Amino acid sequence: MPKFTLEDKLVVAISSRALFDFEEENRVFETGDLAQYEALQRSRLDTPAKPGVAFGLIRKLLALNADEQRVEVVILSRSDPISGLRAFHSCREHGLAIERGVFTRGRSPFAYLKPLRASLFLSANPDDVRDALAAGFPAARVLPETPRAASRYADEIRIAFDGDAVLFSDEAERVFQSDGLHAFVGHELDKRESPLPDGPLKPLLAALNKLQRIADDHDDQPMHIRTALVTARSAPAHERAIRTLMAWNIEIDEAMFLGGLDKGEFLREFEPDFFFDDQIRHCESARVVTATGHVLSGIANAS
Repeated sequence: MPKFTLEDKLVVAISSRALFDFEEENRVFETGDLAQYEALQRSRLDTPAKPGVAFGLIRKLLALNADEQRVEVVILSRSDPISGLRAFHSCREHGLAIERGVFTRGRSPFAYLKPLRASLFLSANPDDVRDALAAGFPAARVLPETPRAASRYADEIRIAFDGDAVLFSDEAERVFQSDGLHAFVGHELDKRESPLPDGPLKPLLAALNKLQRIADDHDDQPMHIRTALVTARSAPAHERAIRTLMAWNIEIDEAMFLGGLDKGEFLREFEPDFFFDDQIRHCESARVVTATGHVLSGIANAS
C-alpha cells in the first residue's frame, strides 16, 4: 500500500454522532450500559444511519476533492470498533468517501487529534471538545437534533464564525465582561491597529481561506467556499476585527456587525452550512436555522 500523508490537507475529525443521527443509540450509551449499547448497534449494522447535524458540511467539504485530495475526513468516536462498522456502512450508503476512523470504546479519543493533524474536531461530547481546545485544536460541540434546511447553494460551502473567543482570543471579551461596554469600546479604539491574538478557530479559517483561493482559481471546481464573520461587535469596535483579518492576510466574504441584534435572523439569510459561536445563547438562536457548533472556550465558558 502506498504511503499516505496528511500534510497540506484540511483534516476534519468528527464523531459518529456528529456525522449521523445516533441520538436514540446515544441515549442507551448514556445509561452506562455499554453492553446494551453495543448490542443495539450490532442489531443495526446493516441499517444505514440517517444524516446527522454535520452531515451536510462534510458532504460538501469532500466535494473539494474532485481533482485532488485536499480534504480528509476521519471518524473519531467513543464507539466500539464493531459499532464502527455501522458508521462506515452508513458512509458508503450515503456516498461519503471516508476511509479512516479511530474507535475507542468509551474512552476519550481526543489524543489522536495530534497524529491526525486535525484542522477541526466536531463532537457532541463537551468533555472531548474541551480537551481538544485545551490541546490547541480547533473544536466545537455540535448541537444535535438541529433542523437541516435544504440549502439554495449546492455549489458553495458556507461557514459563519463569531469573532471574539472564536476567531480571535477573548481579550476584548474579558474587558467587556469585567468593565462593561464603554470600557470595551475604549479598549478596542485604543488598540485598533494592534491585531487581536489568535482565537481557537483561526487555524480553521486560515485553512479554509487557502482552499478558497485554490477553488476560485479553478473555474471547473464544482465546489467553492464562502465565509462570514457574524459578531455582536458594532462600530467603532468593528475596526480592530477587520484590521486583525488584514494582518493575518485572511479574507472573508461577508461581515455582520450586529451590536447585540439576534444572530439567528441574519444566519437565516446567509444560510451557512455551519456556524461557530462561543456563547450558548447565540448557539441556541442559531440552531433553529442551521447546524451549529458551540466553541467551549474563553471567559464565557470559564465555569
